[in-house]
Amino acid sequence: MSDSPRPKDDEGLLDQVGPALSRLRRRTSGGRGDLTRNLVLNVVHDDPGEMTVGGVATEMGVAQPVASRTVAACIADGLLRRAVSQADGRRTVLELTEAGEAERGRFASEQREAFEFITAGWTAAERDQFARFLIRYSQDSSDWSRRQGLKGRPDGSAASGA
Repeated sequence: MSDSPRPKDDEGLLDQVGPALSRLRRRTSGGRGDLTRNLVLNVVHDDPGEMTVGGVATEMGVAQPVASRTVAACIADGLLRRAVSQADGRRTVLELTEAGEAERGRFASEQREAFEFITAGWTAAERDQFARFLIRYSQDSSDWSRRQGLKGRPDGSAASGA
């Protein structure tokens, strides 16, 4: 049984989405350190261009010093490395190491196990539909986040991450 009350109407249902996503993120990670590392590794992996510490901060919605400390810990653990930007040699970008890719795989495997356990009582169709919607939501939220970053910039370009 859920530890939060069920909404009685559709409007109340939508009000529960944010808190539900927050609980989901907390409950299906291996702990705070794993959650943060997983977020950073996925942010670096998922970016189609060159990811910087500033870009990590923006994507995670944290201050740059917080992202910098988290990235530094991932570098110290051998999960990320700093590299020179191919587009602008003055910029430093982040890249996953082989160990970082392996760690992403480990997180993904743990998350799949959790998903399968949590949804064990669901039909295959329910499980597949939820997975598709969750992936779609994630992709659409990335697009939304990028558009939010463009607001307020006179030229409409994305803020550069340092």
